[in-house]
Amino acid sequence: MKTLKDVGITALCGVLVGIGIQLFLTPHQLLSGGVPGIAMIANYAAGWDVSVIYFILNLPLIIWGWVELGRRFILLSLLSVVVTTVTLGVVPAFQVTTDPIMGAIVGGIVIAIGVGYSLRVGGSTGGFDVIGFIVTKNRDFPLGNVLTVLNSVILVVLGFLVNWDVAFYSLLSLFIKGKCIDMIHVRHMKVTAFIITQQRDLMAQELIKFPHGITMVKAYGCYSHTDNYMLMTVTTRSELPMLRKRVLEIDPKAFINIVQTAEVVGRFRRVI
Repeated sequence: MKTLKDVGITALCGVLVGIGIQLFLTPHQLLSGGVPGIAMIANYAAGWDVSVIYFILNLPLIIWGWVELGRRFILLSLLSVVVTTVTLGVVPAFQVTTDPIMGAIVGGIVIAIGVGYSLRVGGSTGGFDVIGFIVTKNRDFPLGNVLTVLNSVILVVLGFLVNWDVAFYSLLSLFIKGKCIDMIHVRHMKVTAFIITQQRDLMAQELIKFPHGITMVKAYGCYSHTDNYMLMTVTTRSELPMLRKRVLEIDPKAFINIVQTAEVVGRFRRVI
């Protein structure tokens, strides 16, 4: 059931990316960045079909991602690429707004929703998303920031080919897109959970099922004058709701303190 849900979300995300490009960016000759941006430059400069160029350029990145990131990630990414390709071919470029700034803002948000939720279910929209995932696989860089840096190179080319006003409008779209992606895709954001409980063994037995380590310290409640145990674990924001749910199922009286983690040094299993 979850797999079918993820496939459905990924397909819908592919449609959103295609619609965002065709209805908000292409009418103003703006770029979405990455592989779609390269395909759009080819369309602006030579009149080549955006959907065909988009699909062809994604193929080597999909193969690279298969090797580095695994089968499930790439199959979902391939589905997204195919759906986006079809959407680009079926939906005509139509000017929803005459204001290029509004086009850049709304287009960036629509595309970011498609990219962000595709990443959230364990896939991507192909292109630079795959490169960004490979770069952040073993590092704590925000994915949106990585994509913004990669996409900036495309904007320089657009500035020379079209004009710099269009390039700066596209930069606005990419900035909004990057920030929105980081709001939706939170797997790189680390938090530390401090759990105070008397259910030591049961709690440790359950939490060890999560892919991160746990440290246990004997504690004393100065207010209640009772012996307790504190379990500390570093996890991600995407895993936090499930962690909280399991803790309260085991011990409804448990005290949980969750703090933002700036950096993790040492072994930490990153989940794609």
